[in-house]
Amino acid sequence: MAFTVKIYDQNDYKLWNDFIAEAKNATFLFHRDFMEYHKDRFEDFSLLIFEDEKLKAILPANKKGNSVHSHQGLTYGGLIFSSKLKAEKTEIILDEILSFLKENQIETFHYKPIPDFYFSKGNREIDFFLFKRNAIPERKEMNLAVNLQVPLKISKSKMKHFRRIENLDLDIIEENDFQPFWEQILEPRLLEKFDSKPVHSKEEMALLKQNFPENIRQYSVYQNDEIVAGITVFETDNVIKSQYGATSKKGEEVRALDFLFINLIHKYKRKGKHFFDMGIVNEDNESGYHSGLLKQKEELGCAVYNQDFYKIDLK
Repeated sequence: MAFTVKIYDQNDYKLWNDFIAEAKNATFLFHRDFMEYHKDRFEDFSLLIFEDEKLKAILPANKKGNSVHSHQGLTYGGLIFSSKLKAEKTEIILDEILSFLKENQIETFHYKPIPDFYFSKGNREIDFFLFKRNAIPERKEMNLAVNLQVPLKISKSKMKHFRRIENLDLDIIEENDFQPFWEQILEPRLLEKFDSKPVHSKEEMALLKQNFPENIRQYSVYQNDEIVAGITVFETDNVIKSQYGATSKKGEEVRALDFLFINLIHKYKRKGKHFFDMGIVNEDNESGYHSGLLKQKEELGCAVYNQDFYKIDLK
């Protein structure tokens, strides 16, 4: 058997996307139509790995200086492989990738796997082999998610307020237009609270929604025709991820964001999803996390599922 590695180019578009559709551990974020919305910000260095000319694995990745990352423009990354691939072959593929990176004068490889709960068939074959090749834990982040397959454990205080505000004139609307949430809630609140902007512009999100209409959804809460909160979700086979969530000051007074989260948790539990992913709670402070955000997500029924980041020195 002969393994070969090549850098992705536009001629591989169909081959890549066909593989994503059948892979054991892929989501729509790895489709080229998603990855390339921000291609001007990253130098793509995605890899295709073949065995006897048959595609066996891919690595969404970008290059920055003398380092390769899997992938800085995506929430998660890692090696994506065929459902038929055995663990022993994963080891060979990792070695082929590392050799290829060395041949291309890459000094450091940064690896960011998808959290375990995204795939019922597992996704940790490569961890042991990373360890054996001296990969070091570069950092670890707390990723909060609700397990929808077991009884919900939303706090009594959250449910008390939820029952109270159920009687208020709040309407949840799934809408295709991102403009109200982005312009009236998300952008001004991020600017006010964190002096930052959303990673995605409303135009980028609209383009992604156009390309992935069944995977990207906008839920907004209105009170008397005024938007007061919203959550943008990414939907995969087993998991719902809240990509953005924010509320206005008026929405804070009636706890509109909690109202929306709890409704969506119940909605997607009924639909048979496995997890509701509420993302990380890291912050650049002494503790390394935002305690208020951690408490809020735990009260919504979340548990901690760590997001690991590895680094291999290739020098």
